Amino acid sequence: MFLKKINNARHTLAFRLTLWYAGIFMLSACVAFFFFYMLITSVIRDRIDEDLLSETRTLSSILKLQGIEAVKRQIILEAQAAGEKKIFFRLLSFDGQAFSSSNMSFWRDIGVGKRAVNQIIREKRPVFDTISLPNRKHKIRVLYTTIGRSIILQLGQSMESNTRFIEAFRKIFVATMASLFIVAIIIGWFMAKRALAGVETVTQTARHISESSLNERVPVKKNQDEIDQLAITFNQMLDRIQKLVTGIREMSDNIAHDLKSPITRIRGLSEVSITTNASEKDYENMAASTIEECDRLLDMINTMLVISKTEAGVNRIDAVETDIGAVVRDACDLFQAPAEDKDIRLTCDVDGHFNIFGDHRLIQRMIANLLDNAIKYTPAGGRVDVSMNAADDQVVSLSVSDTGVGISEKDRSRVFERFYRCDPSRSEAGIGLGLSFARAIARAHGGDITVTSEVDQGSTFTITLPKKGL
Repeated sequence: MFLKKINNARHTLAFRLTLWYAGIFMLSACVAFFFFYMLITSVIRDRIDEDLLSETRTLSSILKLQGIEAVKRQIILEAQAAGEKKIFFRLLSFDGQAFSSSNMSFWRDIGVGKRAVNQIIREKRPVFDTISLPNRKHKIRVLYTTIGRSIILQLGQSMESNTRFIEAFRKIFVATMASLFIVAIIIGWFMAKRALAGVETVTQTARHISESSLNERVPVKKNQDEIDQLAITFNQMLDRIQKLVTGIREMSDNIAHDLKSPITRIRGLSEVSITTNASEKDYENMAASTIEECDRLLDMINTMLVISKTEAGVNRIDAVETDIGAVVRDACDLFQAPAEDKDIRLTCDVDGHFNIFGDHRLIQRMIANLLDNAIKYTPAGGRVDVSMNAADDQVVSLSVSDTGVGISEKDRSRVFERFYRCDPSRSEAGIGLGLSFARAIARAHGGDITVTSEVDQGSTFTITLPKKGL
């Protein structure tokens, strides 16, 4: 069970964040150790070099004051005092030959560096060298410099104590890094779990929502961090989903209601045709009524498909230069007769040309839907006014006003929804898709439709379309 939990934890974001934290921490520590190590090594080497130079200055002073024999005695005494396994001296001529030295039994493997001697003669400055000998764990720091006019001093010092210090430093570093790595993992895991606690809350809430209802929301802790932003965005998405689901339910109810009536009528006509002995004329009338109801169903289905495709951008817009003013005038001429039959005065205040880029066929249907809707809900003796204007070089505006029944404030925000009708009784003919279809066409052309209305005063629907189209 424990191994299973560990295996599952390997695939979590917290585990990966912990590894990243620990890895970055260790990398930073190693880089810091490297630079610190190089600094310590440099300081130790500089200290040794300074000690060697200080020794040469002492011997140079003795040479000036007491002569070469005093220098020979001094190097022997200095080597004995320091330890002949820790330091050695050689006095060389300019041809590289040794003529005096301290006890070299321990240092016999160290020769005279010809290159260093030549460099001293050529550049006349001290030369340092670090030597590694076979079967020796510790390196030797060697100085070549001149004392007097023709004497070269070769001075060497073991780096054993310094090497031991550095080795101890390495061991301490490894032990410290191992401990810090464990601590880094623990702290990293704690910090990762703490940082991702909000994500876990979102995950649990989402899981609970998927198992129950859409009413629950992710709590926002008001820390104004990324987790809060995620929670807010998630809650906004849930609001939209809930609204969409509610709309789908309402639309389903509307579809069921609107489909029920024509299907019931078709079924009734079919039953009458097979259960009664009617005349040929009666059968023709029943067949015509059946066809009419079928056409109504097909029109509803086709309109729904067109709206869905248009809103989704699937329906291709054949945008060509179109004189929308001419389209409006033709539509007004077409609806003049239905308006007169209902004793409604239809006026069309559209003069001149209003060119836009759009689909001529769809624009015709959009304007026809608005005119049909205005005439339908305007009582006898009323009027419907159509006007157009181009407020600027970018937008064309079309208004359809009526003196009809108007739209209440609660219905105004929903009149463009599919199957929504303000009349609960649905006494007026229609399927509640006209305005939804018109808005879909307007938005497909980069425009929109708005409505202003007062109950018993009338309504005004305004279409705005860009001249350049999409």
